[in-house]
Amino acid sequence: MKTFLLFLFLYFPVCIYSQPYTDYLGAGHSTGVTVTASHQEARLNWNEVARANHTVNGQGLDARLLETSRFLAQATFGTDLNYIKSVSENTFEDWIDNQFTINSPSMGVRTQTIYDKALSKFVANGGNEDDYFGPYWPHFQYAWWESNIGNNDLLRQKVALALSEIMVISRNSNIGDYGVGLGDYYDVLKDNAFGNFKNLLTDVTLHPMMGFYLSHFNNPKSNPRDNIFPDENFAREIMQLFTIGLYELNTNGSYVLNSTGDRIPTYNNNDIKEFAKIFTGLGAAGAIENPWGVVARFGMDQFLAVKDKPMIVYEAFHEAGEKRLLNGVTVPGGQSGMQDINAAIDNLFNHKNVGPFIALRLIQQLVKSNPSPGYIARVSAAFNNTRGVRGDMKAVIKAILLDEEARSCSGITNPSSGKLIEPMMRYFNVSRQLDLNNENIENWNVGYDFYNASGQAPLAAPSVFNFFTPDYAPNSEFAAARLVAPEFQIHDSATSIAFINQVDSWTFPQYQSILKTWDLEMEGRALDFEALRYYAQDSEVLINQLDKLFTHGQLSKETRQLMRNAIDPIVNGWNADFKYTDLRVKMALYLLLISPDYAILK
Repeated sequence: MKTFLLFLFLYFPVCIYSQPYTDYLGAGHSTGVTVTASHQEARLNWNEVARANHTVNGQGLDARLLETSRFLAQATFGTDLNYIKSVSENTFEDWIDNQFTINSPSMGVRTQTIYDKALSKFVANGGNEDDYFGPYWPHFQYAWWESNIGNNDLLRQKVALALSEIMVISRNSNIGDYGVGLGDYYDVLKDNAFGNFKNLLTDVTLHPMMGFYLSHFNNPKSNPRDNIFPDENFAREIMQLFTIGLYELNTNGSYVLNSTGDRIPTYNNNDIKEFAKIFTGLGAAGAIENPWGVVARFGMDQFLAVKDKPMIVYEAFHEAGEKRLLNGVTVPGGQSGMQDINAAIDNLFNHKNVGPFIALRLIQQLVKSNPSPGYIARVSAAFNNTRGVRGDMKAVIKAILLDEEARSCSGITNPSSGKLIEPMMRYFNVSRQLDLNNENIENWNVGYDFYNASGQAPLAAPSVFNFFTPDYAPNSEFAAARLVAPEFQIHDSATSIAFINQVDSWTFPQYQSILKTWDLEMEGRALDFEALRYYAQDSEVLINQLDKLFTHGQLSKETRQLMRNAIDPIVNGWNADFKYTDLRVKMALYLLLISPDYAILK
């Protein structure tokens, strides 16, 4: 056993090591070393003690913890500090591999189950069963929140939401009344998040909710005599928004240019018409129970169609004959409708644009708004071929989250680094990363107040173009620098102030709930400050704790000082109606959550 006085240790560190290490003094490797000191500080009402051996054993060094906090901010909707600590003990790849093995309960089934429970509560509170509508979009919202508080399938849920902002359907349309359908569509995204992109594209194409939303449900074949032609809506969007985009791309996401320096379109109006012929004859796979005895058939009203079974092809209404697709591919005549659809999906899936197109959009959703060409190229390569497989979503996710550009902090100060965290993601973070009260009640939340404030909720985009477009530049300075900032498209004088007001309400848990229902007399869930009150005894300790959770060690000096200036005057006895530590937590949270340090993920 080796024993050193503290002053000797400080002056002769080289004597400690029996083998060379490349890291620095105090980072651990203290086996067999005893450190003594003349004083070990212990404060009243604190559990921690400033022990001498902590100078060498690595305790108190937060670098790995902060790296993990930043990683989980990219890969999840937010986690508490204990979870961050547990993940930090292993490699990030190990965590990802483990997440790949976690199954996820059906959102469609949960939506129906929650509706049944909600109906029972409504009746128990004196309501009439016939007066309770649903299941519709509020019940899907209840199910989404119930699925994302206290769950384990963190990465799958994060990727599913990212996909929902690429392959968009929205309750703000003719499908808002179909809660189970919304949940089942989310299941398609969630269940394919770790599968193959081709299967995802096929399942999205055949889902009745997408059929209702982009109007290829009951899409008829051509009948020129009656001036009837196939609807082109889905044919256009599956190319423009879901797979290949408007212009030919290089593997690194840059545009392919012709001899005159112009971009080259990926498709034209004739291509849209040819693809529209493919997506004809699709209709309901079944009918819901109804008093009129209506059974599934082509042309039946969407209200009566089942919403959680893939559409089927009614051959009599499918466009016959050959179809000319992209890159010289011709679909022969005489095939079945599903053979035509599979050929079209295959044509798009194998287009060279898909890798960089999907790579850019997923990187923007998870990591940063302006990935370098090299980053896009590396993720595209993973999409194009990982162990002989094209479209492996697991490989794509790993390539995105483990890339040096995602993991290294060396470029954090570069203007091209980072992204504005969209408002609803900040909402999810707070709800997941801080304790909630009333542990024995449901985590149902309609999120309507927040939706009114920000315009955001899962599956609630204003159009098929999502809440914001991937190439949005908020001003001429961004444009001149060739940078984009998609989320700034919904950040304006109204939504920014409304977000601040939302934060103010969340941080008054005595009066406001952060989770609440729409039409039921149920107690909401408010934030619980009990754990944070302990750290609030000292403003610096509280700020550091919140920094670990929300800003990953990147809280600026300016924001820290503003927080200290506001917290320190709040002392015991300042207000007899509240415990001073509650007020300190409220003030600290409020200032941090409305700060640019938190709004921007670096």
